[in-house]
Amino acid sequence: MQRHSDEQAFTLIELMTVIAVVAILFGIAFPAYISVMERARKTEAQNSEQQIVTAVNAYYTEYGKYPIPAGTTTDTIYGPGGTFTSDVLFDVLRNNTNPSGPNLATVTSLNPRQIVFIQPRTSKLSNPAKSGIGSTGAELGVWFDPWGSPYRVKIDGDYNNQLTTNPYTDAPGGQPVYIGVIAWSFGKNGVLGGGAPAAGFTAESGTAGNFSGSGDVISWQ
Repeated sequence: MQRHSDEQAFTLIELMTVIAVVAILFGIAFPAYISVMERARKTEAQNSEQQIVTAVNAYYTEYGKYPIPAGTTTDTIYGPGGTFTSDVLFDVLRNNTNPSGPNLATVTSLNPRQIVFIQPRTSKLSNPAKSGIGSTGAELGVWFDPWGSPYRVKIDGDYNNQLTTNPYTDAPGGQPVYIGVIAWSFGKNGVLGGGAPAAGFTAESGTAGNFSGSGDVISWQ
């Protein structure tokens, strides 16, 4: 009986040892995994922004103007808080001529040759959508970054070969930015720059409004 009890005790010790080792390994591996995933998201965002910039410039080459509504003569931001919602821009660049689409008239007006300049994938998620074009409700037609925020795009609406106001207080790339179109992603905290997060997002290093030290991704630097 004593031998049986000793064997049980020994087995329990072995099991606890294995659990402890697994916990230690997990504690070492998990932060590394998170770091790898964050780098992958940033790479994806960077690639998407380059596609956006390339598509807008291709549109300019084709039509001799930028994809902004007639009569717009100032620098134009597509995205939340901007001049227009970003679904308008992406519907034009995708040549989204769905008869029930909310931007059909704008697409027909701005892209009369019906050229497809960009083909982003549709997001597999919704509320919030991530890594693609939203397909339902208020997300319809909006291109979301890997963290779930809409990409912002700024275009030189007065055609002076510069964007007068850099989105960031610390002005990465200069103030003004001497380029015709820029795109940016808010990163994992869901707000411009670093620091405290928007609802549903995660805090990150840096300070609000500043690109330096944040997890934001920009196309022009």
